[in-house]
Amino acid sequence: MQTGRAKKTLHNRINRKELKDRILTEEVQRTTLSFYAYTHLSDPITFRDIFYNGLHELGVFGRIYVASEGVNAQISVLTSNLDALRHYLNTIPFLYNVRLNVAVEDDGKSFFTLTIKVREKIVADGLNDAEFDVTNRGTHLSAEAFNTLTDHPDTIVVDMRNIYESEVGHFENAILPPMETFREGLPMVADMLSEEREKHIVMYCTGGIRCEKASAYMKYRGYQNVYQLDGGIIEYARQAEEKGLPNKFVGKNFVFDERLGERISDDIIASCHQCGNESDDHTNCANDACHILFIQCPTCKDTFEGCCSLECRDFMHLPAEERKELRKHRVFNGTRNSKSRPGLLNVSGEQ
Repeated sequence: MQTGRAKKTLHNRINRKELKDRILTEEVQRTTLSFYAYTHLSDPITFRDIFYNGLHELGVFGRIYVASEGVNAQISVLTSNLDALRHYLNTIPFLYNVRLNVAVEDDGKSFFTLTIKVREKIVADGLNDAEFDVTNRGTHLSAEAFNTLTDHPDTIVVDMRNIYESEVGHFENAILPPMETFREGLPMVADMLSEEREKHIVMYCTGGIRCEKASAYMKYRGYQNVYQLDGGIIEYARQAEEKGLPNKFVGKNFVFDERLGERISDDIIASCHQCGNESDDHTNCANDACHILFIQCPTCKDTFEGCCSLECRDFMHLPAEERKELRKHRVFNGTRNSKSRPGLLNVSGEQ
């Protein structure tokens, strides 16, 4: 692997809107995927610089977090460069043969820029890792093993994702903790299951990374029979389709890119946060001063012009200079909360 400080530019020189327009109109095929790996990086900043240049040369877009504990990546790459990407990752010892979770439902328009950020952790878990052994994780389950174990009456399935994720899709009979963040969810789940310590605790998340820490934390809290779905929902869906297994996931899998979701089953289990009609399509309010994430049906999307409220819709029609001045003191749904839930939105915009 290349060493030393990288010399090339480490940011996108073209503005994001131009890049987005370019990707939306290009005809070349791209593949969306994710991967993660825990390791010990002595110099995350230098690694970040080198990693950026290596991925940039392959035409990779995406959002990647680097920390002293490893890498967490959600990216898209030219499909013709998939083999080259694998070869490049294999030149990095801790990423050798890392599993690439390929998106289930993908049009290649998931990312428009490449961003690699150095963080304290690759997942914000709020844990003091020195207090417990993060390598003492739960037993990994394949899709087939997951189906078998979750048929057992003494098994409890726990969704380790946030409530806005589980709202649109989850596994059958799973416990859906009302967590707003993964950080608050860990102690919440451990407390919720305090009377179930002898049962099989099966945890799952989007791609598996959150459960690496969550299962280790549960074992630290005294739970012995702890399992995690290897590769998360994404890998489960792939294995279930490939092997012809019964699909126990109902609805849509929320993803953290421009798609905001990929359909795993045809079931729609959520409702529009504005009118209450059946819908599981997330959107970010088109008003950049708000930008709350919420569920919006096609009818409301047309009525509100992609906004979460009449106030945001009307605000978007004001001249740019007036909006710039007003946003200094106006309060929108997104000012109060970054994510929405049923009944939370102030649709009228009246204060």
